Amino acid sequence: MVCAKLKPAVSGLEQEFPGQVKARNVDASTPEAKKAIQELGFKTHGLVIRSAEGKVLLKQPDHTVDLDKTRAALVEMLKQPM
Repeated sequence: MVCAKLKPAVSGLEQEFPGQVKARNVDASTPEAKKAIQELGFKTHGLVIRSAEGKVLLKQPDHTVDLDKTRAALVEMLKQPM
């Protein structure tokens, strides 16, 4: 299940940062996703920004996701070589 509030916003990040950001919504109810959620320290779901290599650069758990902070973090990350 994908949080109804987060799904369109996350999908919109690709449009806001064309060619720089790939967004993906994941079904949090699958066994693989549940394992990842636990490993990330989330209770139910959240937002994760990863580098192209898969390194976690930013995470916001559960219903504490702040898309304004996420956008600001992306702007800063995209200024720096990764």
